[in-house]
Amino acid sequence: MAGTLYIVATPIGNLDDMPPRVAATFGAADFIAAEDTRVTMKLLNFLGLKKPMVSYYEHALQKGEAILQRIEAGESCALCSDAGMPCVSDPGEVIVRDALARGIKVVPVPAASACVTALAVSGQDTSRWVFEGFLPVNKKQKRERLAELQGEKRTVIFYEAPHKLRTTLDDLTTAFGPERSITLCRELTKLHEEIWKTTLGEAQTHYSENDPRGEYVLVMAGAPAAEAEEELTLEQAAQRALELTRNGYAASAAAKAAAVEGISTKAESKVLVALSKYTDEMSDAADDLKAVTDKVSDMDNEAAKAHAFHDEVIPAMDRLRAAADQAEELVDEDFWPLPCYSRMLFYTE
Repeated sequence: MAGTLYIVATPIGNLDDMPPRVAATFGAADFIAAEDTRVTMKLLNFLGLKKPMVSYYEHALQKGEAILQRIEAGESCALCSDAGMPCVSDPGEVIVRDALARGIKVVPVPAASACVTALAVSGQDTSRWVFEGFLPVNKKQKRERLAELQGEKRTVIFYEAPHKLRTTLDDLTTAFGPERSITLCRELTKLHEEIWKTTLGEAQTHYSENDPRGEYVLVMAGAPAAEAEEELTLEQAAQRALELTRNGYAASAAAKAAAVEGISTKAESKVLVALSKYTDEMSDAADDLKAVTDKVSDMDNEAAKAHAFHDEVIPAMDRLRAAADQAEELVDEDFWPLPCYSRMLFYTE
């Protein structure tokens, strides 16, 4: 008979917050799957327990199969993260998904969760909220994720490490404006706990002068109702997309963000988002054109230069022109701001 996979929450900072059921589950389990065995060892020492442990951290998830095989063989496993409820913004989610697919019984043993704890003391709207966890490290992916959140009315919760906080505050301020309300919750339940409700602009200024310390939960207000419900004309949406590209957004992310912010009809929104595909193609074609132009300009032989111009530069120019023409074919006289929009986006990048 197969064993059970227990998903065990641990204190988010203060060990005195340890629920009795958590300690009992650790004591009864045959083995423990830990995000970091060094961190969990300290917890077990506090409880006076000794248990065999395996690690399931992100770069060792191949061990997940061995964990599941042991459970199928009849052992019970207590899975825990370094702090809080595991498997939420945590690599353990893969093990849970696979366990359920294989018919293994999964039992939650809940306790504190940093995102819910921060939300409760944030002073932001708690009736509706969305959890984003850690933003992507890749700059392009981060901009695209923030573009998707443009116009989001619900409170938004992020996690952030101290060494990335300044960059994240810069990106949030660029995306949502310096006046957007945010609560920064630092070192929750620990000795140096701090809860600060402010604005993105004020937080950005503060941490440009002070070093971030500890782990952060950022609880940001959603878009104000008037801002979220405001309808933009197609011309205004195109202008908004141009502004976003100047702030570092890729053309496609800028177009999608402008559409999400609210233009007058669904048809216009589809046109604007569809155009993003061709602005990206234009950007790629422009990169190719620059590369071949640089190559030709470095040539010493005039005959070779003329030959390369004919064989490489002119075709690259044609590809760029074709991408712009495809964008213009998407629109008709009813969408008059857009024929030039795609070209304008390209020239701003």
